Amino acid sequence: MTLEGLRYYLSKPHGWFFYMASRGWFDSMSDERFLKYIFRYSLGYPLNLENPRTYNEKLQYLKLHDRKSVYTTMVDKYAVRDYAAGIIGDQYLIPLVGGPWDSVEEIDFDALPDAFVLKCTHDCGGHVICPDKSKLDRGAAIAKLSKHLKNNYYYSKREWPYKDVKPRIMAEKYMAGASGDLWDYKVMCFHGVPRLIQVHKGRFGYHTQDFYDTDWNRLPLTQDLPLSETPDEKPVFLPEMLRLSSVLAADCVHLRVDWYYVEGQLYLGELTLYDASGLEIFEPPEYDRILGDMIDLGKM
Repeated sequence: MTLEGLRYYLSKPHGWFFYMASRGWFDSMSDERFLKYIFRYSLGYPLNLENPRTYNEKLQYLKLHDRKSVYTTMVDKYAVRDYAAGIIGDQYLIPLVGGPWDSVEEIDFDALPDAFVLKCTHDCGGHVICPDKSKLDRGAAIAKLSKHLKNNYYYSKREWPYKDVKPRIMAEKYMAGASGDLWDYKVMCFHGVPRLIQVHKGRFGYHTQDFYDTDWNRLPLTQDLPLSETPDEKPVFLPEMLRLSSVLAADCVHLRVDWYYVEGQLYLGELTLYDASGLEIFEPPEYDRILGDMIDLGKM
């Protein structure tokens, strides 16, 4: 682990636990026990699995009890492409420019275009964004991807669908919006119905996060990031994005469907079953319960 990575872990109130988990200290711990530990350290209140009421509690309950085999396909960044194409069509997929590869040795950097994104298919954070291949530090890219290929993301927060995802690397087309920044639109669906949209801007600079309802009213809600200075205008693609998200989430108790909008076209980012792994503090805190009320565990 790099010094920067260690500082990140230890800067969090619960950082020592995440650090030790990342080193495999708790791999033999049962999922339920692990989640109770990590939940209290992350959120400051005990996890109630007998009568979960908050959003974060219910996501932990779903990790333990909502285990459809298709979820492993949905979180696999390569396998999800065929899955999504079969539902909404392949026109919404970010074009591939290479891969998949089982190892970094298989990557032919010379054959890749001048700009691309390398992604590990089995975890979170295993990516290399390359807007200009002539400036790419190949050694650093190979080192990062090699490290991530060895990780099993399941053990970090017990998101069980990741446990059996095959570690691979793929290369996607480099995407950028008109401003040069790429905004993330994350549609939070509950029982197949879109209810909230997160908008992330400035991923690699001043990172902001805004929540909107489906009528595009900005909500007085934050997590660990600041709000934008002003609300955004309602996007022209909002109806299409909500419709497609609903179709993809039709069979899920809860699913976050991520999108990009580039040059007049929507592109699917990824499908996420456990937003922030159910370990993020809401401000104001009552939203933890408000969103929790949107999940009916009796309809699993």
